[in-house]
Amino acid sequence: MTAQTETPDTVTAVYQVSGMSCGHCEGSVSAEISGLPGVTSVKAVASTGEVTVVSAAPLEEAAVRAAVDEAGFELVGRA
Repeated sequence: MTAQTETPDTVTAVYQVSGMSCGHCEGSVSAEISGLPGVTSVKAVASTGEVTVVSAAPLEEAAVRAAVDEAGFELVGRA
């Protein structure tokens, strides 16, 4: 189940992250993923666990997983 959209300039992917419960959690996850090369925007929503990532090219899931782990949460997979 992959939620990924590609346009000529960007790729949008939606990931499911477990453990987020507040705005601070959203900020932590967003900050870590924003540091990945090519990422142009990140929107994390604690209430749904969804993290929408827009990037210049498709991201390696291992890199996203490492960023989410660094923030203290668990990447479940793509939403």
